[in-house]
Order: sequence, then C-alpha cells, then structure tokens
Amino acid sequence: MIAHLYLRASTKDQDSLRAKALLEAFAIEKGLSIAGSYAENVSGTKLDRPELMRLLNSAQVGEILLCESVDRLSRLSQSDWEVLKSTIKGKGLRLVIADLPTSHMLVQDKGITGQIMEVINNMLLDLMATMARLDQEKRVERIRQGIQNKQAADPNWKPAGKAKNAELWEKVRSLKKRHENMSADDIAKLAGCGVATVYRVLRDSRS
Repeated sequence: MIAHLYLRASTKDQDSLRAKALLEAFAIEKGLSIAGSYAENVSGTKLDRPELMRLLNSAQVGEILLCESVDRLSRLSQSDWEVLKSTIKGKGLRLVIADLPTSHMLVQDKGITGQIMEVINNMLLDLMATMARLDQEKRVERIRQGIQNKQAADPNWKPAGKAKNAELWEKVRSLKKRHENMSADDIAKLAGCGVATVYRVLRDSRS
C-alpha cells in the first residue's frame, strides 16, 4: 500500500526531520511504500497549506495520508476541519495517524471489525482535532492577556516585533542580485524559506 507522509511545523525553529524519521519507521513496520514526503512550516490553523494541498492533489484513491499526530494535521476551526475531512474522504484516502492506534486499522483491508474501528477512529479524530484547536486558542489567549498585563503595568511598553533573520535576508538579496530573472518561488527554494519571505525582502530592498 502507498503512503504519503505529511510533516508540519509551525515555525522554522521546529525541525521536521525527527517526525520524518518516525513516520518512515512506522511505514516500514506496516509494510507501506512511501510515495513522497510533504513538509512545510506553517500554522495548523490555516487550511490553505501548499504542501498539504500538493499531497491531496498527488495521492490516489485508496492510498494513505500518514501524519505523526492530529495536531500536526489540524488546529483548524470546526468548519475548516470539516472541509479538510471531506476533501480527504472525497479523494478516497485513508488518514492514518501514527500516535492514534485506532487509525492503524486503516492500513489493512476492511472487514466488519475494520468498519467498526473506522467509526470509533473518526470519533477520536474529531475529539483530538477539537482538543488541538482549543489548545491553540488557549495559547493565543494567554499571549493576549500577557500583552495586556504588560501594557497595564507600563503604558509605554510595546511588544517587540519579530527580528529579521539577517543572514537569510542577505541570502535572498544575493540570489536575486545574481539571478535577476529567477522567480520568487525558485529563490525561496534555494534560500530555504517561504515565498512570502522573499517578497518581504524584495519589497524592503526597494523601499
């Protein structure tokens, strides 16, 4: 059976290599053939993720979407989670989560037991997706309250913006200077960053 590995981290600081090794080991244990790995650094609260969309477009009916945990796949709102589930189901894919044992039944051909386990698995997926979303909302609320407390203690205090990655920005500028006709997508791939970062650097360079 064919598996497609999905790896997501919310920031560049969260390396997906560990998760990739875990999923590759899982696939070997289950006798799966890996068709490809799709890794990206993007928030799980966003439905429109380039690599996830690429995976969904590439995978064929009956193949597996393999992910480490539910929160790596979704911290989506309830409505967006329903859209993603419907998309996966519409493509005829089997969603297998490495740390959710009930989903491992989907690796095998279904019998009556498999059908029962699928119902239980779907309920657990919904529960874990909801928990992941609520955890995200709590985290955002704690940050908001922390900012409010600091502003109340010091009216002149302002949250520090994200510092520019000087080395990365210089790399993007250098690539653009050496290859003026290179597209932003290609520069992003060579620099190891998102295309949005490339656009920010180039816009900043023109200002």
